[in-house]
Amino acid sequence: MKSSNIYKIFIYTALPCEAKAFIEHNKLKKDLEVHAFAVYLNNDICLAVTGLGKSAMAAAVAYTQARYTSSAHPVLVNIGIAGHQHHALGELFLIDKITDIDSQKSYYPALITTAPCRRANLQTVSKPQLDYHASELCDMEASAFYETAVRFSSSELILCLKVISDNQDSSIAAINAKQVNALMAAHLFTIEALLIQTNALADSITIPEPQLFNELIQRYHFTAQQRQQLKNQLVRWDVLSHQQALALEDTNFINGKDVLLWLESRINALDFTL
Repeated sequence: MKSSNIYKIFIYTALPCEAKAFIEHNKLKKDLEVHAFAVYLNNDICLAVTGLGKSAMAAAVAYTQARYTSSAHPVLVNIGIAGHQHHALGELFLIDKITDIDSQKSYYPALITTAPCRRANLQTVSKPQLDYHASELCDMEASAFYETAVRFSSSELILCLKVISDNQDSSIAAINAKQVNALMAAHLFTIEALLIQTNALADSITIPEPQLFNELIQRYHFTAQQRQQLKNQLVRWDVLSHQQALALEDTNFINGKDVLLWLESRINALDFTL
């Protein structure tokens, strides 16, 4: 039976030790009716322990979004550990670029909140890495998390937070559950502040239909997936531009794909602050 609560924040961790501090701090209770994943709930938060790897993460995001009723604009967050060549153990990063090493696809979370920590790029791999990258963090789930999460919420409401667990001086072989729990617990209040800020942004987004949506779908052909992308991009434009008007007079679109590319370029060109 599906829960009747409306959840605002969905947290995804690969490992139980990454989740333990958040479960205890937020007094989350395990949903004993769910066996596919370990899922913990309170009135506002749904936390899922997905298991290692991209497939497990993607399945858990899709499963929880289908099973649990969410707010119109849920906040989806991947929290976990990552390795890096030289960053200090325990340092927290908000990820602003995710690259899947297998597919070579890159994803760019639309971060418009003021981060209480440093930002970094991250690469997602299929197997643990012993050779550390000089500039990018490394994990095993983030690309699958983001690619799936963006189907259910707007990009600026999707966060990926990583704590450094290993580097060239302290290898991945030295990681243990007790250490990971301590690393996560040290950042509870910083992460909570970021979640509160992002949830406030989610509450400020109002649609049923963004400005221009009906006009554009009548003028150009959009697939069902492109219509959802159009709605998300128009919402992003309204939030980031403080609802500036979009001028279409000088545009020369052929189809919906052209519209989406143009909107993305306009959004990327904005100099935005929250």
